[in-house]
Amino acid sequence: MNQPDVTSITDLQRFLLESTPTVPIFQFLPALVGTAILCALVGLFYQRYGQSLSNRESLARIFPAVGMTTMLVITIVKSSLALSLGLVGALSIVRFRTAIKEPEELAYLFLTIGIGLGLGASQWLVTLSGFVVILGVLWVRARSAATDEGKHLYLTIRQPGASGATLGSITRTLQEHCTGLDLKRFDEAQDGLEASYRVSFESYEQLERAKQALRAISGAISLSFVDQEAVL
Repeated sequence: MNQPDVTSITDLQRFLLESTPTVPIFQFLPALVGTAILCALVGLFYQRYGQSLSNRESLARIFPAVGMTTMLVITIVKSSLALSLGLVGALSIVRFRTAIKEPEELAYLFLTIGIGLGLGASQWLVTLSGFVVILGVLWVRARSAATDEGKHLYLTIRQPGASGATLGSITRTLQEHCTGLDLKRFDEAQDGLEASYRVSFESYEQLERAKQALRAISGAISLSFVDQEAVL
């Protein structure tokens, strides 16, 4: 039976322990600034063309920080096998405490992380090309949606308590009075429920009838109509 080569194992251990990455500061700083600029542009694009019901301005503010942090980590570990292995172990204990409730938020966060990864790996051309193409596709999608769907309102319905309106009764009522209906979010807990829809009406009279029908389901229900362009 062949014995392991002690010299090779020792050399590998020495390599893992003694190898330290050397990152030229004049290469690192332009990449860091470039990451901040690109992620800030992603944030502005998200605020203007995003369809999320959450506070888009608040989420967009963290994009540069997420991108620069990712870029910093990748720059440090890319030339060190030991640090790369340590990063795998560190990421295994990371837990996200805030749930991402809308897929669009996750898509923009992945785009931001991708920018940090690309510039951290010094892949400027690939990163810039992907940045332009992805935002171009998202822009075409947003413009097409605006042209096809027209004017919409966001409706948020809150029902306190365990009794009263249900998701089914609310949806059926809205279907009777709306020309367009799309459920965007639904949360239910012991203290009540909250549902968010994107709705469209042909007239204010139709909106008023929908409101009265919802009030008839439960007197404790609360309604909030918001113009789509005003949601940030």
